[in-house]
Amino acid sequence: MLGTSDQMKEVRELIERVADTDVTVLIRGESGTGKELVARAVHAASPRKDRTFVKVNCAALPSERRESELCGLERGAFTGAIQHKPGKFEFANHGTMFLDEISEMGAPLQSKLLQVLQDGVFARLGGRQDVSVDVRVVAATNRDLELAVQEGQFREDLFFRLNVVCITLPPLRQRRDEIRPLTEYFLARYSEHYNKPSMQLANDTLRLFAEYEWPGNVRELENLIKRMVILGTDTSIRREVADAIAGRYMKVGPIPALQSGAPPAMAAPTAAQPAAAPPAPPVPCGSLKDIGRMAAREAERELIQRTLEDTRWNRREAAEILGISYKALLYKIKDADLDKAS
Repeated sequence: MLGTSDQMKEVRELIERVADTDVTVLIRGESGTGKELVARAVHAASPRKDRTFVKVNCAALPSERRESELCGLERGAFTGAIQHKPGKFEFANHGTMFLDEISEMGAPLQSKLLQVLQDGVFARLGGRQDVSVDVRVVAATNRDLELAVQEGQFREDLFFRLNVVCITLPPLRQRRDEIRPLTEYFLARYSEHYNKPSMQLANDTLRLFAEYEWPGNVRELENLIKRMVILGTDTSIRREVADAIAGRYMKVGPIPALQSGAPPAMAAPTAAQPAAAPPAPPVPCGSLKDIGRMAAREAERELIQRTLEDTRWNRREAAEILGISYKALLYKIKDADLDKAS
């Protein structure tokens, strides 16, 4: 999973060199390159491997509960705090804490984290005594932290504390020789997971994979293969990748149906070209924005319906394939009147 290219061999060697120490590690790379995988590899190769690995997504922490989530709270710290609650730092004691999207951590928590890194102590919300912990911190970011420091959004002293050892993950487009083995791995994994027949991709599909830029990196490839296994064919995937390479999508970026947390299919599907060109369809009336909106809506409805049918209307599985939340899928089903079809 960590790849076979020369760049990823260097990453593995660096992991092996730093794993048996308690030095803080900063993992940098685009979204979807596998930063959490590297963090878990550091933990698994360390003397702390039998202890807890605690993942914290700094961007997902509710702003009003960030300090209590990380540091815990004492009873009576605020209205509604009826009992003592330990925080993530305490759960990670003697283990490893992985701070994902560290650039999204607010200034007050940056100060708390700096104190933990320097002295191994912190105070619970509403507490009067310091709590001592032994935590190995691994952080990750897809942003330019140096720029964030210059703009005053990130503490410089914290940046230096985190950046003792830096592991930079190259995007998938810079290690294209890994696309085929990763594809084969995901095909085998999800064929077994979904109890589907094993698939062999056509050479044309693999050629297109090698040409595609993969803005969503390994995560995008994984989601694409997952969808392909569910559908049982690579025909539509091949068409979409070819269209993305040709730049025919209205929005530049990962294949719309596969973006994590984004609405699927922002462009109308492209039909395979027959031998003879069909007559031009009637031109709809309205502005270009209106026409594009109508096409996107219809394409999204068609993709959702097809995915629901392929999963026998298992909405949770369909949401996972489409890369959206279960609640968002329910809303889209209702908005497109697809609930009547079930």
